[in-house]
Amino acid sequence: MKSVIFRTTAHIVIGIMLLFSLYLLFRGHNEPGGGFIGALIAVIAFALLILSESPRYVRKRIGLPPGMIALTGIGLSLGSGFFAAFSGKTYLTGLWYKNVITVGTPLLFDVGVYLAITGGVLSILLDLSEELL
Repeated sequence: MKSVIFRTTAHIVIGIMLLFSLYLLFRGHNEPGGGFIGALIAVIAFALLILSESPRYVRKRIGLPPGMIALTGIGLSLGSGFFAAFSGKTYLTGLWYKNVITVGTPLLFDVGVYLAITGGVLSILLDLSEELL
């Protein structure tokens, strides 16, 4: 399905979906949402891009191998717990830094989950789509 209308509208919708996935990611530690559901929305956007363009196009646009994105996310999620452990609290206890904006280690954990899920599922999705083509 390589129609001009589909390709053009897909690029517009993908941008909106990626922004929405980031919105879900950043509101996740205060309200429903977070890294997992935000990553699933991002992967659906990339699946739409694979359908409208090609797997090679998506790999070029991402720039990094999806496996590396997933490993970075796993490392960030695991590493976010060490801030609490080094400050004398139990592993993965949320620490909050309240300056101008409230940021804490749960946000680091959510970003790690976001990257891990996006990279892992995108790797599977790209490999499957390349096998089928």
